[in-house]
Amino acid sequence: MRADRLVSLVLLLRRHGRLSAATLARELEVSTRTVLRDIDALSAAGVPVYAERGRHGGFALLPGFRTELTGLNHDEALALLVAGSRRGAQAFGLGSALASAMRKVVDALPESYRVTAAGAAQRLLIDPQTDLLSRRQPAEEVPDDVVTEVRRAVFAGHKLRIRYAAVDQAAKWRTVDPIGLVTVGGQGYLLATRSGADRTYRLSRVLAAEELDEPAQRPDRVDLDRAWQERSTRFRTSGDQVTVLVRVDPARQADLVATALSVRVEETEEADADGRLRLETTFQDPRHAEWALWQLATSAEVLAPQWLRDSLRGRAAAMVTCYEASS
Repeated sequence: MRADRLVSLVLLLRRHGRLSAATLARELEVSTRTVLRDIDALSAAGVPVYAERGRHGGFALLPGFRTELTGLNHDEALALLVAGSRRGAQAFGLGSALASAMRKVVDALPESYRVTAAGAAQRLLIDPQTDLLSRRQPAEEVPDDVVTEVRRAVFAGHKLRIRYAAVDQAAKWRTVDPIGLVTVGGQGYLLATRSGADRTYRLSRVLAAEELDEPAQRPDRVDLDRAWQERSTRFRTSGDQVTVLVRVDPARQADLVATALSVRVEETEEADADGRLRLETTFQDPRHAEWALWQLATSAEVLAPQWLRDSLRGRAAAMVTCYEASS
């Protein structure tokens, strides 16, 4: 890993000309002390790197210096394959490998292409962390050692032992046969089987992982897209589903459709007198139903079941009490 870091350090200096130790440390995700040790190692190996003193000083390479050390390692090549989304690379623990690989790609380009590519890259932003409403996109942090161990087991075809914390349950160890990794909206998932049954694990809930030597029981080839679609369908059609009859403002109908599992327009000859539509909606479970209808505030009214009306009324009453007390 240090060899890759030294190459990345050289490529950074070649691309930017002169960089401070602090900037290099930030780019390489190491300490400034590590950067200084790496600079000494490069000098000892004959790489013409020198220090410039002063306020705008830093480290630089002698003009004209080139190196052919641009080969991609395994993780860097893998990072490029999933680089359609930087957040996807981050979800699989390949963020730093992606940054290193892109430096090598840029360095390998002819000079004229390098300038053009750098300029074009500044004009594109893919998958930002916030949208136009300044809402931060959900992204989950997974410890590098955990995701690395999971990734190794997936690629090697070995059984995997994970300590997993399911929702509202204490964490416990389980041994699974890993099939593949999926990222959706910055969230990573492990597709696996356990005792022959399909299982899907959220990577952010894997507290520890250990690759085992025993071969995993799984097919040689897999269609991950199809597997994900099948599991998604089963997820939507399982559990404690809730059917809700609701009156909704037509202007918010799309919002309701976007979050419900299914929506059916009640067969009536006309809308209610106030123009609202009556819809029969299905949600994954009671918590999902309550959350979705609460987001619509007064744009929707639950007609049934009664327990959901009572729950939303209790929430609203608690909100009123809170603001009355503060005033």
